[in-house]
Amino acid sequence: MDKKVVLITGASKGIGANTAIKFAKEGYDVVINYNTSKQEALKILDTVKQYGSDATIIKADISNETDINNMVEEVIKHYGHIDVLVNNAGLAIDSVIEDKTKDNFMKILDVNLVGPFFLSRACAKYMPKGSSIIMVSSTNGIDTYYSYGLDYDASKAGLISLMHNLASVYAPDIRVNAIASGWVMTDMNRNLDKEYIKDESSKILLGRFAKPEEIANVIYFLTTDEASYINGTVIRVDGGVK
Repeated sequence: MDKKVVLITGASKGIGANTAIKFAKEGYDVVINYNTSKQEALKILDTVKQYGSDATIIKADISNETDINNMVEEVIKHYGHIDVLVNNAGLAIDSVIEDKTKDNFMKILDVNLVGPFFLSRACAKYMPKGSSIIMVSSTNGIDTYYSYGLDYDASKAGLISLMHNLASVYAPDIRVNAIASGWVMTDMNRNLDKEYIKDESSKILLGRFAKPEEIANVIYFLTTDEASYINGTVIRVDGGVK
């Protein structure tokens, strides 16, 4: 029997990379999507192969529909099916409201929202009954708004709405869920001002940022048989907010 296949966008770093490792540990063949970070993607490829995964990396810009279709075609040519899609790739361009440009705003929507729609639609044709699509959203799309990233917040709110609609469209064969993470100690956030990290951590009941692997564990759980009755749902993974 063929192994299950997971396609993870933005999988060269952070949550995506840890999700790739988690699925590899659980016996999946892993497709690692990246756009600009090839060397990081190659490192993750080496790591997941240590767990026996028939893994591959594919360069694709998630904001480009042609890239999306070419990537799915390549995955199907190699594996024949896709059991899990994790729409993880994301973009943020923080700035004061007066500096927001249409080009930047649209780029964020294309990567964070429009791309996941076209990729989900393209993959769904090749997903067997019992497959899963996971949207990696954010609490910024629910209630932890940030004016410097209002375009990012809007895209993550839209991603949750997209999840609900796709869950309806693809039921009962494909389950579609989302996670809404809070602060995560990725490489980017690790470089934040220490006092800022301390202040933000004080607002969290668990008193710290999440580890990327803790987010990856929830993503994986939502694709398992243990979560077989969870559909069209947003799971908050934020450590509890005071």
